[in-house]
Parts: sequence; C-alpha cells; structure tokens
Amino acid sequence: MLNSRLSAPVVAFLAPLLLYGGALVSQYGFGLHPCEMCYWQRWPHQAAIILALLALLLRRNDKAMRALTLLAAVAIAVSGAIGIFHAGVEYGFWEGITTCATGSAGPVSLDSIMNAPLIRCDTAQWTLLGISLAGFNAIFSLGAAAFVLTLLRRKTTPAP
Repeated sequence: MLNSRLSAPVVAFLAPLLLYGGALVSQYGFGLHPCEMCYWQRWPHQAAIILALLALLLRRNDKAMRALTLLAAVAIAVSGAIGIFHAGVEYGFWEGITTCATGSAGPVSLDSIMNAPLIRCDTAQWTLLGISLAGFNAIFSLGAAAFVLTLLRRKTTPAP
C-alpha cells in the first residue's frame, strides 16, 4: 500500500500526466486539433508533471516534497481555471481575450498554411453530455487539485 506521505505527490504527478496524455490522444489519435486556449491549458499540466516528479525525487526531504507538491497542485488548478474560462468562451458566456484561431502545427510551407484547419476557441470540437473537452479539463483538474491539497493536509504518522 502506498504510504500516505507519498500519495499527494503521486496523485499530483499522475493526474496531469493522464490529462495531458488524454489531450495528446485526442489530438493525434482522433484529430481534435487544439486551439490557442487548449495549449494554454496544457502548459500548467506540463509544469505540474515536472514539479510532482521533483517532489517524488526529493521525497526524503519532507519540506521540499510538500512545497513542490503544493506548487504542482496550484499548477493543476490553474489549468482548471483556464478550462473554465475556455468553456465559458465555447458556451458563449463571455468573449475570449484573443482572436483565438489557430492551425495545426507541422512543416511550414505555403501549402501547409493554406490547407491547415482553422481551429476556433469559441467552438467546441467535441462534447459529451453537453460538456466540452475544456469543461472536462476544468472538472478533472480542479477535482485533482482539491484531492492533492486534501492529501497534503493529512497528518503523517510515524512508522512503528
């Protein structure tokens, strides 16, 4: 069984890894190209993965491990907050802060520019039960961040 002292950094590592991995699978496996705000949501997950990995590597130093895990939780929550904003733009609750149309990445040539799909931030490419990918990112990210913070608050008991 995983000891409770390590469970927060493990969750702080696995949650953004799975969310970021899901984004990559949706992009490369299912052709759902990201818009600009989709990329914004990925950056905090990338930071959280690195921070949580450092926390796990420094597990012998409890203060460093807890501080890095806390920062990872904050990064996960930031991705969730961006997801709320992006979902609001998709649902028409408010306007985005950019023109937010982007093409897919690849070798740059005139043909690739002219044939690149136009991906808008204000249109959900996929939904399930009326919830877009940005909405799911918000739900799962904020839930994961809250769970990590809850695990961090646990008192550790010394081993017998």
